[in-house]
Amino acid sequence: MAGNGDIQWCFSQVKGTLEDDVTEADIISCVEFNHDGDLLATGDKGGRVVIFQRDPISKNSIPRRGEYNVYSTFQSHEPEFDYLKSLEIEEKINKIRWLKRKNPAHFLLSTNDKTIKLWKVSERDKRVEGYNTKEENGAIRDPACITALRVPTIKPMELMVEASPRRIFANAHTYHINSISVNSDQETYLSADDLRINLWHLEITDQSFNIVDIKPTNMEELTEVITAAEFHPVECNVLVYSSSKGTIRLCDMRSAALCDHHSKLFEEPEDPTNRSFFSEIISSISDVKLSNSGRYMISRDYLSVKVWDLQMETKPIECYPVHEYLRSKLCSLYENDCIFDKFECCWSGNDSAIMTGSYNNFFRVFDRTTKRDLTLEAARDIAKPKTLLKPRKVCTGGKRKKDEISVDCLDFNKKILHTAWHPSENVHICMQIIQRYILT
Repeated sequence: MAGNGDIQWCFSQVKGTLEDDVTEADIISCVEFNHDGDLLATGDKGGRVVIFQRDPISKNSIPRRGEYNVYSTFQSHEPEFDYLKSLEIEEKINKIRWLKRKNPAHFLLSTNDKTIKLWKVSERDKRVEGYNTKEENGAIRDPACITALRVPTIKPMELMVEASPRRIFANAHTYHINSISVNSDQETYLSADDLRINLWHLEITDQSFNIVDIKPTNMEELTEVITAAEFHPVECNVLVYSSSKGTIRLCDMRSAALCDHHSKLFEEPEDPTNRSFFSEIISSISDVKLSNSGRYMISRDYLSVKVWDLQMETKPIECYPVHEYLRSKLCSLYENDCIFDKFECCWSGNDSAIMTGSYNNFFRVFDRTTKRDLTLEAARDIAKPKTLLKPRKVCTGGKRKKDEISVDCLDFNKKILHTAWHPSENVHICMQIIQRYILT
């Protein structure tokens, strides 16, 4: 269950292994619900996409439970080599985005650093027998041997889920793709790398339109890079993208075909008292998500989550510290490269709550209505169904209470980077921890 206050969070399900011998390829790199929440797709560093389907019994039970079973697994990307630049292209799945369902089949986009693919996932539970021109094994029959007309018959077969690539969108990005986002018109989508954002049509694979280009003439003058980009959920002409300088730009494609000049700039003035050597690094925005209503957006930097009103550019309307106790640890986090970790954030289905990850397998939930926050741990020792999750607290002083954990005891190798919330129900969530298992 999900919620705050008097509502209990309950551990529901584990998928995958809890052992230590997890290979690098098994580490989950992205997770995404489809639009009705019945399917959940995960991508990993091995280039595979695993789709989970919600169990009908758990969906209809009272109270409802969030349990998923493996629906389909397929290899989305393979490792490649760019001979012109002598660079290896990893197969790791960076992002997955679902298209809205229009027929019995499901469609999703997946991307690695360079290539985006459109996949069709469909079911087949019937087969055709009795062809005129070919045998049952597929061999072509000799026309001279065909003396009578046979009417093919359709017979039931064991359910088979097939995933097939329908489109491949390649060779449009010089730098690594960090974002893809399907437009509300369900006909176009954007892809973003460090310096450019391209607009694609789902039916056209050999060309895209460059709508944002921040690459300077002289690369020595480069001061920022694009970190995330997303289309507005309702208005097909509006998109936002964040940068490493802590700014978010809103662009309106009706104003100009090239959106280098933004319509709005969202930036919070820096507090001089918090200025330090690490200020620029921790102010970099790692993720930006527009609310389901389209009125607000959230941005995640290293230490906090901010809520912005699209009608007010000057400052965020809400700011939630995620792990402020790490501010005194920035030097050591810089030395072990953890300060460069990119945490994602997500909205609840009704935009009333926000979720994001932290270290030590902690994830944070903020209730915008009550202003309460909650720290929960996705730990192995509680990985049993129906186990209630107890709120966790981090102690920064010398003395700590029984249920608290010292900031010096946090495990920075265990981190929840990717999170997803069911789009319509407040009964379960899914997050990715450093190894391949999913909590719901």
